[in-house]
Formats: sequence, structure tokens, C-alpha cells
Amino acid sequence: MTDSQTTSDETRRQVLYWRLLSRLFSSDEQPTLERASVAIVDDLGLPPALLDPGISVDNLVQRFPDLAAEFEGLMAEQDHEEGDEVRRAALVSKLLLNVFATGSGNVTAGQLEAWKQDAAWFERGMGCGPGGLRHSPGNEELAGVLAGLEGDLVKRMHLREVLADPTLSKQLTPSMSLIEQLLRDKSNLSGVALANAKALIRRYVDEVAEALRTQVEQTSAGVIDRSVPPKRVFRNLDIERTIWKNLTNWSPEDQRLYVDRLYYRQTARRTTPARLIVVVDQSGSMVDSMVNCTILASIFAGLPKVDVHLIAYDTRAIDLTPWVQDPFEVLLRTNLGGGNDGPVAMAMARPKISDPRNTVMVWISDFYEFDRSQPLYDGIEAVYRSGVKFIPVGSVNSSGQESVDPWFRKKFKDLGTPVISGHIRKLVFELKNFLA
Repeated sequence: MTDSQTTSDETRRQVLYWRLLSRLFSSDEQPTLERASVAIVDDLGLPPALLDPGISVDNLVQRFPDLAAEFEGLMAEQDHEEGDEVRRAALVSKLLLNVFATGSGNVTAGQLEAWKQDAAWFERGMGCGPGGLRHSPGNEELAGVLAGLEGDLVKRMHLREVLADPTLSKQLTPSMSLIEQLLRDKSNLSGVALANAKALIRRYVDEVAEALRTQVEQTSAGVIDRSVPPKRVFRNLDIERTIWKNLTNWSPEDQRLYVDRLYYRQTARRTTPARLIVVVDQSGSMVDSMVNCTILASIFAGLPKVDVHLIAYDTRAIDLTPWVQDPFEVLLRTNLGGGNDGPVAMAMARPKISDPRNTVMVWISDFYEFDRSQPLYDGIEAVYRSGVKFIPVGSVNSSGQESVDPWFRKKFKDLGTPVISGHIRKLVFELKNFLA
């Protein structure tokens, strides 16, 4: 490639990105940048629709199927062919513009779903599957930005009117941002709108539960309990060990191995009866945690020999244990918002501890307390000193981001129970280590 060609390509890339920045920060078109960008796209053999933010990536790919493969992994860290920088810039601009230029004003259910589809293409461009960005190491902050954009779109939608219309409500797919709004507004819904809201919450709960159940099952088996004799059935027969132990019975004359003892595999798993006490801050900043942890608690409640208790609190505490097996019912009984008064939750939780060495207490909160000094921490320290496995969690959200009062973070670290990472995978891992 000649120096002049390199300079020309760099100029064209700059034009495309300047045009992108212009459209992101202002709804007004810049005629010069628009004309130059159209000429560049035409020269590249790309469709002019690539520059239209009103056309979704899904529609674009339906009309021009060959572009689908080009969008896949477009922004991932991988080797790209030399000389395709301008083409990549045009395609990248499409993904960024459709996802980040969300405009202002009211949003319809159709517009929200179109944005979600564009966000899914953006994630594929980052080398992830739809919804996979939040599970991709190093991309948690970007996943948080997408969640924030979706939340803003949901807030700009006349959700009550949409829910009251069966046709419009069917266009909605459940997400954390949508569920948060439904939970906040459920007391203002009735009739068809309330029924549709409950259906969306139920769908989301079932989807998240399925994903979490898979994570739990992957690490749910306990260690082999060698105190339990193996079952003497054919499927447990240890062929290799049986042969090895009977080698002394090999008969060279007969060319046969005579077996006088069979050996079987031990398959019994040790499952320690355990009590799991989950305390969840249901104040406004912890909605994501509330949803995820109620679902997670219900999954653990379904495991053998695990006694699960669930407490939610803001300025008051509520014992949700009777409904712990049904996270849908739990969420309908929560009242999001309010402040933090951890001691009232601790007063409800401590009497549930009967065997400290066989109890784990998970406390999910940002720990920004009304009284941030000693009352809650003193209670937590006493529980920890008694032998309870105490796990403080800053938040359990989709992106893995967390916010914790620095004073509490330092105190927990000094105590030997540091706040674990905000991603729910870490909490699953910690709990399974205790219950195994």
C-alpha cells in the first residue's frame, strides 16, 4: 500500500468517525460530513442504509445477508486483514450509532425491542453472544453502560399504557431494567396491566432461574463419602481395579484370570445439612441484587438438606422464608426503595442461627447505613466470631459492578471476610464451597 493510499484511508476513517461523533452528540445532521460519508460507503460497495440510524441492524442484515458475517467479532481483539480499516470503521459506526444514539422523548414498546436487538448485534460485534457482554471479563463497565441505556429507554416508555394493551405488552421481552420498573410500579397497576406485568416478571424469573440452576448444578456435587460402603451393582463395578487386584490369580496354563473378589466404585456423596440465611437490602440501589438473590435462594432451597431462610430489609425487615421456594411470590411481596437499617435485619436473622458451625449468612448490601459506625458491624462481628460463615456481598448484578461503603469494606477485610466480587458467579462459588 502506498503512502498516499494510507493517508487517503486514514482521512476517510476520520470522516466516518467524526460523522459518528457528530450524530451521537447532536441530532442535527452535518451536511458536509453526511455527503462525504455517503460517498465513502458507496465507494466501499456498502449500502447507504448503513448510515441510517433509523434502520436497525436486524433489518439491514435481512436486506443484505452478507453483512452478518462482517458484524460478527468486528470489535473483538483479533487479527483483521490489512487494508480493511475504512470498511471496518463504517460497520463499527453503524453498531455504535444504533446503540448509543438513543435520542430523547417518549419510547414505544417496538422501539425498545428494536434497541435490544441492536444491542445484541453490538455484543456480537464485541465477540460475545447476545447478553454475553456482562459475563465477559474486562467488559463489566461497558455492560453497565448498556444496562443504563436500557433503563433510560424503559423509563421513557409509557409502561402502564403498554401493559394495559395486550398487543403492545406482547412486544416486550423481560430484562432487569424492565423488571425494576414493574416492581416499583406494581402498586399502581391493576386488571389487565397487572396481569401482564406479573407474566413478564414470571418469564424473567424462570429465565434467570434456569441460568443460575445450571451454574449451581455444575458445582453442586459434594465430596465422596468413603464411610458409606459402595453399592454392589453392576453399574458401580470398577473393572480396572478388579483386574489389578486379581492379577495374582492369572493362570499361564489356562490363559485366564480367575477373579475371587469384585471391587466397586464408591458413589455416595457427603451432603452436610446446612442452614443458609440470606439477608438482602431491598433499598432502591439494590434492585438487581434483590431479584438475583431471591432466585438463587429458591434454587438452594431446592437442594437436599439445605435449610434456606430469606430476609429483606430497608428501614424495616420482612421474613420471606415461607415463600423462599417461589421467587416470583417473593418479589411481589417486596417494596423497593427506602433507606438502610441493617440492625433491624440482624435482629431478625440472629435467632435463626442454631448451629453456627453449620450456618452460612449471606448479606447483600451496599452498606450505606443510617448509622454507619458500629451497630450493624458489631452484630456481624459477633455472628462471625460465633463460627458462622459470613459472606458480605456488595451487589449481585448482571454487570458485576458493585458499590460498597468504604468504611464497611475495610472493616470486613480486617475481619477476614472481604466483600466478594459483585458478580453472581462468585456468590454461587462461595456457597457451593460451603455446602459441598
